[in-house]
Amino acid sequence: MPLLLQGGFFAALLGAASAWDIKKRIIPDSICLGVALTGLLIFEPMKLFGILAAVPFLLAALVFGGMGGGDIKLMAAAGLVLGLQKGIAAIIMGLTGMLAFHAICFIVQKLRGRMLQRHTPSRRFFLSAASQHIF
Repeated sequence: MPLLLQGGFFAALLGAASAWDIKKRIIPDSICLGVALTGLLIFEPMKLFGILAAVPFLLAALVFGGMGGGDIKLMAAAGLVLGLQKGIAAIIMGLTGMLAFHAICFIVQKLRGRMLQRHTPSRRFFLSAASQHIF
C-alpha cells in the first residue's frame, strides 16, 4: 500500500512538473521538494545515492549550457525516490524516447520538404520514464 501511495504522489508531481513546464518553461522548487519528500514515504538509505543520477545533467549544464537548474534539481529529487540504478534506467529510457521522437520528427519534416527548428526539453521524456520505474 505505501508503494502505491508513493507512486501516486510521485507520478502526480511529475505530471505537475511537466504541465507547469509546458506553460511557463520553469519547474518550481516546491515541485522538486515535493518529489524529494515522496522518497520519505518509503525511506531506504541506499536510495540516497540516487541523487548522483543528476550528476551527468549537472556536468552537461556546466560544460555545454542550455539546461536550467530546475532540470537538475528535478533529476536529483527523482533520483532520491528511485535510487541510483532505477534513476539511471529512467534517464536512459527518457533519452531514448527523446531521440526516437526527434528522429521521427526529422524524418517527417524531411519528407514534407521543410525543416522546423524545434526545442523539446528532455525532462518531459524523463518524467514519463521515471514514473514507470517507481513500480
